[in-house]
Amino acid sequence: MSDVSVYLDNNATTAVAPECVATMLRCLQEHYGNPSSKHRTGEAAKRETLDGRARVAALLGATPPEIVFTSGGTEGNHQAILGALAIAPGRRHIVTSRVEHPATLALLRHLEAQGLRVTYLPVDGQGRLDLDDLKASLTDDTALVSLMWANNETGVLFPIAEASAMAAARGILFHTDAVQAVGKLPIDLREVPVDFLSLSGHKLHAPKGVGALFVRKGRKLPPLLFGHQERGRRGSTENVPGIAALGVAAELAATALADSEIRIARLRDRLESELLARIPGAAVNGRGAERVGSTTSLGLGELEAEPVLDKLDRAGIRASAGAACTASGTEPSHVLLAMGLSPEAALGTIRFSLSRYTTAAEIERVVQVLPEIVRTCVAEAA
Repeated sequence: MSDVSVYLDNNATTAVAPECVATMLRCLQEHYGNPSSKHRTGEAAKRETLDGRARVAALLGATPPEIVFTSGGTEGNHQAILGALAIAPGRRHIVTSRVEHPATLALLRHLEAQGLRVTYLPVDGQGRLDLDDLKASLTDDTALVSLMWANNETGVLFPIAEASAMAAARGILFHTDAVQAVGKLPIDLREVPVDFLSLSGHKLHAPKGVGALFVRKGRKLPPLLFGHQERGRRGSTENVPGIAALGVAAELAATALADSEIRIARLRDRLESELLARIPGAAVNGRGAERVGSTTSLGLGELEAEPVLDKLDRAGIRASAGAACTASGTEPSHVLLAMGLSPEAALGTIRFSLSRYTTAAEIERVVQVLPEIVRTCVAEAA
């Protein structure tokens, strides 16, 4: 086992920023009160949640009252989708895409079994969405359009500003799963007319178990969990350490965004260009589309990814076959199948995902190690 550890699975989860760890410890040790308590210990905890809310709002170009804290992206997506149906009870149609996160697709399949109609928009061979397909899918019965901002497997970006404006023009609610976009791209919700946006803390160097849902002012979104917290929109005692840490992570992301976005994209581009030059038959899925700069989906032809990933892991390099929820390697990625890849090619794909902590030396390590591992796997498979 190599002593060198290169972590390139940041779309699955990120390392918690030291500043977030320090904030969590302070809350656990000093500001441990219940924010609903009226004594000074409770008030100190409440201030932590208020600060966290303001920082998350600032990252999104939102106002603090528009932020509802959740347990993460899955909860936020569920509340937005189910809440939109409750807001428009006479409408029984949802529009989404074929490449959404598995948690969202599972909910939509459940709703279909209950009689709702769901339109799954296709993507092209680069993973791009055609806005004409979206326009044609909208009807007077459409309650919600739900589209991810950045794909978790390929990094391909959907045109959320244009899509949300198209929905708004028809009086249709719009939700975006922005879990893989927040903290990686500039987002200003004063300019992008989405009604709901979900994010997850552990994708931007906050801890697991905390996230947020943006609910645009004027949208009376019903709760999944009933209680007085979060203005009645999300019951349960607030996760004060997580909320405070998420606020710090949001502020760190906002501060670093201008420089880190460019630097990470350059590292990603170098990784791709070197691997394409050194690995015969390799291809980058979605390379012709606009992508978030942190993600590479590298196809190895019909060479299975699992033995390659195992050897990378033994060499101290952490990567994945795709979404962590479906990365067992036994089933081909629904995202890659929707892009037209064969099942064999989909199972032969590795995802590298970078963060602002990724270094040039780590990228060089992968460039040196992976081609030899591929050659070994090809020889073993012969």
